[in-house]
Amino acid sequence: MENKINPEMKEMFSFIPEVIYTQENLGAKRNEMNEMFAGIAASLPVNDAVLTSEKHVPGAEGNPAVRIKMYEPRVKNETLPGVLYIHGGGFILGSADMMDPALQQLVSELNCVIVSVDYRLAPEHPFPAPLEDCYAALKWFSENAEELGVDSSRIAVVGPSAGGGLTAALSLLARDRKGPSIVFQMPLYPMIDDRNITKSSNEITDRRVWNNEKNQFGWKMYLGEIGEVSQYAAPARATDLSGLPPTYTCVGDLDPFRDETIDYVLRLTQAGVPTEFHLYPGCFHGFEEYFPAAEISQRIVQGYNTALKRALHK
Repeated sequence: MENKINPEMKEMFSFIPEVIYTQENLGAKRNEMNEMFAGIAASLPVNDAVLTSEKHVPGAEGNPAVRIKMYEPRVKNETLPGVLYIHGGGFILGSADMMDPALQQLVSELNCVIVSVDYRLAPEHPFPAPLEDCYAALKWFSENAEELGVDSSRIAVVGPSAGGGLTAALSLLARDRKGPSIVFQMPLYPMIDDRNITKSSNEITDRRVWNNEKNQFGWKMYLGEIGEVSQYAAPARATDLSGLPPTYTCVGDLDPFRDETIDYVLRLTQAGVPTEFHLYPGCFHGFEEYFPAAEISQRIVQGYNTALKRALHK
């Protein structure tokens, strides 16, 4: 894999440590990730133009309340669009807190209100708990939009990796439950196929990045003891993609999710869903998070942020 990596990232790639996830080390790995992101946030200047707050909103019936983080411009001169953001982490890692700097920046760039969902993680909370948390947050956001200064007809759903899988699943669920309107979905390099049957899901084995081994572990934790896997757990299994929101997605050609993303894009397009897609050569899973200064990283971020801005402010 290393000889295929984008030349700008090749030298730095050799410094990425190998990582293996097990049920035994998962707690420690979560703590490491949270500490790393907290350190990054602490090193950056405070964004005074953006207000950050958190609250708990009602969960699905019989489920606990869902913690959300809200990011909004300190000054609002008009009704704004909204973004429901769903963090990544293979369904097993991450939290809403790790995205603070990025989402504060996004509020400033897009002039929007962002609600970030701190959904419950597997294996302690397997499917459907994380998805129901996301649906509950979307429902609360839509129902309280006016009070938040948000136009409920302009709420987009965005997420990378497992957050992209939850984004795609949430769009299906909202369509089928006749739930809140979603104006645009942006599942970035999404984790949508539990079967691990594509060429790309099996050819990426390097332990420095998200690979076949980690992917199988993430899905095993997320699906738990589930019998038949539904489209809401693994959206690649959906047979009807019609009626979904306009979509933007992208993936690197060294990402295990390359083939499932390409197949999803093809089927969205065939179902009549307006879809924009970009494939980035020499790029592995989440590369722009590892090497944000690289030209290709800046290009992918500008690409998806521009698409989101266009969808929210058209």
